[in-house]
Amino acid sequence: MKATSSRLTVGSMRELSAIGVVCGLSAMYATALVCASSILGTLSEAKGGSAGAALGIVSSVFILIALFVAGVVISNGVDTVIAGRRRELSLLRLVGASSKQLRASLMNAVTKVAAVGAVAGVLLGVATTWITRVILVNRGTLDDLDYRVFPPLAVMGALAVVATAVGATLVGTRSALSSASVVRSTRAVRSWFRDLVAALGIGGGVVILVAACYLGEEGSQAGFFAAFFGSAVLAVGIMMGAGRIVPALVAGVGRLVGASPSAVIARKNAVADPQRTTRSTIGLLIGVTLVTTIASGMRSVRESVTAWEGMTPKEVQEAQQILSVMSSVLIAMIAISAVIAAVGFVSTMSLTVIGRTREIGMLRAMGFTAKQIRSMITLESVALSGTAVATGLVLGIVLGAVGAQSLIGFMTEGFPIGLPLPALVTIVVGTVALVIVASLPPSRRAVAIAPVDALAVA
Repeated sequence: MKATSSRLTVGSMRELSAIGVVCGLSAMYATALVCASSILGTLSEAKGGSAGAALGIVSSVFILIALFVAGVVISNGVDTVIAGRRRELSLLRLVGASSKQLRASLMNAVTKVAAVGAVAGVLLGVATTWITRVILVNRGTLDDLDYRVFPPLAVMGALAVVATAVGATLVGTRSALSSASVVRSTRAVRSWFRDLVAALGIGGGVVILVAACYLGEEGSQAGFFAAFFGSAVLAVGIMMGAGRIVPALVAGVGRLVGASPSAVIARKNAVADPQRTTRSTIGLLIGVTLVTTIASGMRSVRESVTAWEGMTPKEVQEAQQILSVMSSVLIAMIAISAVIAAVGFVSTMSLTVIGRTREIGMLRAMGFTAKQIRSMITLESVALSGTAVATGLVLGIVLGAVGAQSLIGFMTEGFPIGLPLPALVTIVVGTVALVIVASLPPSRRAVAIAPVDALAVA
């Protein structure tokens, strides 16, 4: 067996299973959108229109968003795997393996897993779309035309997913497998340049968003583009400063989980490794922000329809129905990003608990019960996911309100703030389910190991 074999660098391929799931979801999502665009294109050609082309453009935007979130999740997942196998990687470096060889080994393993996930996702996407199309045709909702079963662009989507996984792995391993980082501590790496870019991004994004609100109040069509650009700049700033921002937020939320011994240790574990804290939280934060932004913005626009001048009650009702359908479609299209982020969060929590086997064994030897260990892991999951969801909700509501203001500010009085209660309730319920899924399985595995065996883990 070579020193750089995937079995030595990664261990069990199960540790990369989350990457396969993320790639599968992304490929299935991209394939479904491509197939839907192809169906609408065929329908438009038969009846005359450009609905297929319009959906193709919109689909491209949402696919890029999903790939971005997938890239963040995969990069963080690879970094987590590396962190959990730091001792093995250090030994490989000692016997002569270079960081380039280790990186190539990891990229080879990730490419295989991503390719399998992408192929499975494409097949599921095609099958799901085909079944849906057949049902709609049989019901008479969709015309019986010669639709393509497998659009060629679906292959491009699968290749884009694999390329995203490879690129994310390259980013995730670039610094993690350097000569010094294999044995580095968990202290956060401070970079004045990164902090400067983060401050400029956040400050500049806020200024542009304020300008977007003003343009919207004046009725300028440039308002929405300014809001989109400002949101992008703000997002870059937050991403660059996530290493400082996220741990501070988690520390604040961690104080709310209680004062029991399990809660105290959970709070300290949640921020003990700032890089792990950021990896666990940032993807979920992005997913919740995207969903909440769409839901809040569309809710603001729907609620303002009654204030639009020159519209009859019937026209108002029709406009609200159209906007409601648009809102549901957009939320459904963007929700995959939150699902991908949730998969990444569950994987990171599981790998993190596995990496703390010796610590958990020590706590058991000191008198902690199995119930207290499970409580500790659950509370840590609550602190991390609660931070991501709370921050994402606040950012999403603000960005959605700014987007609505930039579009319809001149048509309404005051600042439109939409609170989409169904979406908010769904997100909260989803968070509770996420905490259960992310904490119970790894906590059961942790307490199933006898303290003596856990302490024997190097």
